[in-house]
Amino acid sequence: MLTWMQRHKKWLVITIWISVIAFVGAGFVGWGSYQYGSSSGSVAVVGDRKISVDEYQREYSSLYRQYSQVYGNKFNQEMAKKIGLPDAALSLTIQKNLILSYADDLGLLVTDKDIAKELVQMPSFIKDGKFDKELYVKVLSQNGTTPVAYEKSLKRDLLLQKVESLLDFTPTTNEVNNLAKLLFAQDDVSIKILDPKSIKIDLTDEKLKEYWTINKIKYLSTDSYDLEISKLPLKIITPSEDELKEHYAKFKTDYKKEDGKLKTFDEAKDDMIKVISLKESKKDALKKYLALKKDEIKFDETKTIYEDKLPFSAENINEIKTSKLGIVLKPFEDKDGFTIVKVIKKNDPKPLSYELSKDMVKADYLDIKRSEEMKVLVTNELKNFTGEDLGFVNRASINKIKGLNSNEAYTFLNKLFTTSEKEGKIEVGGKVVVYKVNSSKLADNITKEENSSVNDILSKLERTELMNNLINNLKSKYEVISSSDSKE
Repeated sequence: MLTWMQRHKKWLVITIWISVIAFVGAGFVGWGSYQYGSSSGSVAVVGDRKISVDEYQREYSSLYRQYSQVYGNKFNQEMAKKIGLPDAALSLTIQKNLILSYADDLGLLVTDKDIAKELVQMPSFIKDGKFDKELYVKVLSQNGTTPVAYEKSLKRDLLLQKVESLLDFTPTTNEVNNLAKLLFAQDDVSIKILDPKSIKIDLTDEKLKEYWTINKIKYLSTDSYDLEISKLPLKIITPSEDELKEHYAKFKTDYKKEDGKLKTFDEAKDDMIKVISLKESKKDALKKYLALKKDEIKFDETKTIYEDKLPFSAENINEIKTSKLGIVLKPFEDKDGFTIVKVIKKNDPKPLSYELSKDMVKADYLDIKRSEEMKVLVTNELKNFTGEDLGFVNRASINKIKGLNSNEAYTFLNKLFTTSEKEGKIEVGGKVVVYKVNSSKLADNITKEENSSVNDILSKLERTELMNNLINNLKSKYEVISSSDSKE
């Protein structure tokens, strides 16, 4: 939603100490909201701090946006509830207020000067190289908030940042070097890549039918529906020039080019004819719908259609799935006009015949037989292993592994350096890599980049531990009363 709302990540409070969620951003209600009490009340009290519904909604919205960015259109309010997002947002808000209460007791303050210093650095509010107050107010207004509300939220974040800064940790040179030697350790390894697809399996019809007979309960059809269907083709209307001009005058903002600019009258003419034709056809469809509903006329045909074969949009398929039996559904548009449907019966899945399930049977049979053959092959390979000797490799030695793409090689090396077995198999990308570690050694000649990454890891680990311990102590210091307590 508001990328400009995202806080500077110089501080790690959000990304490190929150255990309820893996990632958190900042934002305002809009991507998702959840009703957690009345808007005038509070959802929780932490010490002397009341957590308002607005504050909770901002956290919920923030988490909702982050999940939406990961899962796209699949993510919705129902899914958010299933994964416990409302409770995660409440827990996150409570933990933040524990830290803020601690900051109050420490006497930490955020001044107007601190807020101003932060605002003048935000690119969204800068015009001609400097902070622009008019732009600031305008951007906030466009995003449904005010300077007072935004600065209050910013003040909280800056206070959290001050507490986090108290937990700065700098690892010693020895700590960094020792961990770097361990993390970038090297193995002298031999490997052999086995591809299950190269294993030949006897796929006679007799064997496939035998497998299907034993497992046919696995191969079921989708639900099916007995439907009465009537179609109404699109009626093409030829409006007069005056009618088109009148329509264009009323609705010209509906007709835009790809770049967002309005189409001229001539450019929009074909589109307008389609819209007007569709509108007139819908009137006819509604008349027919009413006649069918009153049983004054009969449907054109009756069909039994499997769910995965329904020739409608996802929205209309869902309407059919959730419809009560015998209800005439309102006309919905399709590519040829309008369709009116009545659901007569919903049928449960049934076992598919061998012919209809043959492709699935073949795929499953191949997977099972190849897996069985692969186990035998791996066992035989390990008895007297003679793989390709890669020499010494570390986690970054992706280019040394031929026969795997870069992603597969990366996965293999990471799995190799987390296993304690000196020989065995690692499955990656549908392939099986048989390996044997001939010898190991700690890394030497650590690069500056490697040292820097290890330093970051140690710092974050230490800060995580310190913050977790702090929060656990604060839970016993400050009374926490939340709306979720009353639900139990």
